[in-house]
Amino acid sequence: MAKIKLELVNLRKEFGDLIAVNDVSLAIEESETMALLGPSGCGKSTILNMIVGLETPTSGDILIDGQSMLQVPPGNRNVGLVFQDYAVFTHMTVRRNLAYGLKIRKMKQAEIDREIAKVSEFLSLSHQLDRRPSELGASELQRVAIGRTLVTNPEILLLDEPLSNLEAAMRNQMRRELRRIQAETGQTIIYVTHDQIEALSLAHRIAVMEFGYLQQYDTARNVYEYPANRFVGSFLGNPPMNFLKGKVEEENGKRIVTSGNSRIPLPSESGAASLSTGSDIVVGVRPETLSVAAADDPGRFTVPVIAVEPQGPETVVTATFGDSSLKVIVPAGTNVETDGSIDLVPQSDLVALFDAESGVRLMASGGAE
Repeated sequence: MAKIKLELVNLRKEFGDLIAVNDVSLAIEESETMALLGPSGCGKSTILNMIVGLETPTSGDILIDGQSMLQVPPGNRNVGLVFQDYAVFTHMTVRRNLAYGLKIRKMKQAEIDREIAKVSEFLSLSHQLDRRPSELGASELQRVAIGRTLVTNPEILLLDEPLSNLEAAMRNQMRRELRRIQAETGQTIIYVTHDQIEALSLAHRIAVMEFGYLQQYDTARNVYEYPANRFVGSFLGNPPMNFLKGKVEEENGKRIVTSGNSRIPLPSESGAASLSTGSDIVVGVRPETLSVAAADDPGRFTVPVIAVEPQGPETVVTATFGDSSLKVIVPAGTNVETDGSIDLVPQSDLVALFDAESGVRLMASGGAE
């Protein structure tokens, strides 16, 4: 069983009447990358600040290797924090930036030189050591900021929106760099982001936050494919998950959902058999898990098309299901026209059912380790 490196126990932070973090409990394994994902103001950066010691929890506990950090000063927690704005010393060379934390620890110069050589080679900064930050590009500055933290050998590396100031191409490059760093060092990483692509591509597990509450904590795959509620389903995915509102009915001994003239059969994998007929329900299905149905497919349903958007190798089709909008991604060249109709069938094990009022997933099934 993997060792628990960091544990948050009923962590809570209040600012006056505002509850920024509401009783969040998480366990992060050693050598794992965990992403705190959510919109601005959801509490993710506040959690990071409490881990590093910049904020004091109102209640709850923070454990590193099983030891409470509540009475441990920030400088003694051996965690490294990298900010989104790089936070490098502009008047210092790259070499002096990397050496700063080691000098604070009063290491001998020979040890400092050895550690700088190792980290700068690892981050491809060896040829930049005598330059100042003003002479570097954005991705190089970010590597300096990460290197200045890594050189101190922290138990946990905390990254707060580290790629938000980079252009798209640079973000892709730095995501590859971060994956390499984690794979080669085995570093435990807590990664704060509002960007779902960063979370899905970098993290082993994702904690989805909204309004200070933990909405779901699971593997990246499970959070995407088996969302715990409608917020998680809508926050991840582009286009996001479709939510088809309707009523449960019975047809030929099987459950279907109807809305106006639209109907969709519910696969047995969704747990639909236990639903009461006449009850309100929301069916969740991701656009890429819908495909054009064969004429004899018993799971097919037909919807009217209101827009067709070619996007190179694929086409995004917008249709309607009763009062709900529905998007589906089909291969380029698929015979579908605006104001026409399309026969679709969902991937049966990825159809989700949500409570119409609370938005919580019903009878959640599936999930991969």
